[in-house]
Amino acid sequence: MRASFSGEVATYYARHRRGYPPEVLDALVGAFGLGAGDTVVDLGCGTGQLSLPLAARVGAVVGVDPEPDMLVLARQAALDAATVNTTWLLGTDSDLPALGRLLGERTIGALTAAVAIHFMDRDALFRAARPLLRPGGGVAVVTNGAPLWLQDTDWSRALRECLERLLGHPVTAACQTDEAGRLRNRDALVRAGYRYAETWVQYDAPLTVDDMVGGVFSALSADRLPSTQGRATFAAEVRDALGGRDEVTERIHVWLQFGTPD
Repeated sequence: MRASFSGEVATYYARHRRGYPPEVLDALVGAFGLGAGDTVVDLGCGTGQLSLPLAARVGAVVGVDPEPDMLVLARQAALDAATVNTTWLLGTDSDLPALGRLLGERTIGALTAAVAIHFMDRDALFRAARPLLRPGGGVAVVTNGAPLWLQDTDWSRALRECLERLLGHPVTAACQTDEAGRLRNRDALVRAGYRYAETWVQYDAPLTVDDMVGGVFSALSADRLPSTQGRATFAAEVRDALGGRDEVTERIHVWLQFGTPD
């Protein structure tokens, strides 16, 4: 994992990234029998999109992220929601063994990695997680839909054209949310000695132009953000490309990949 979501990028992330519907939380809880006695480590937690709703289902959530600005916003969101069972730690996937020494062996119900797995060393991470998991616990990799600019819709193609003009090059990054990325997750879990299972949740939800544009800016590194005027120009170009519409419908396909130690 690397720290690149700082400053205003973190703010865009907190404001415009989607959270997760109850069905995703149901699937996580059901996969590992999570409950009030469990601690979950959410690795690459960002601003708490998964950590915070999951905290309502378990005893405690430890959110870990390498970007201090993301953790500040996650902590504030927890305070705003009066969520008292979350802890926020600065760290990366390579810090999991040290965290394990603090927590103790076989003490967590699940390790989750939502959206951020493509920044991590899967093989080392999944091996390091095994001794921390209580019996019946496991690892969950969660993919929260395809990137906004790579979906098979007219609005997504229009957004991609605007984004390519902004950046000056083709935009093809799937952030390993595609089938090839899921296969990498599956193969790494199997190599590390986990029983593998997967499921998915699909739903439609409104997507405003503000959230579309903010979602794009949340995926850029801080040094790639356009100026304030450049951002306003980009938003206007996207709105024009959509024929003046302020809202579209996004179909979100959330994949959940589970590994349970043999």
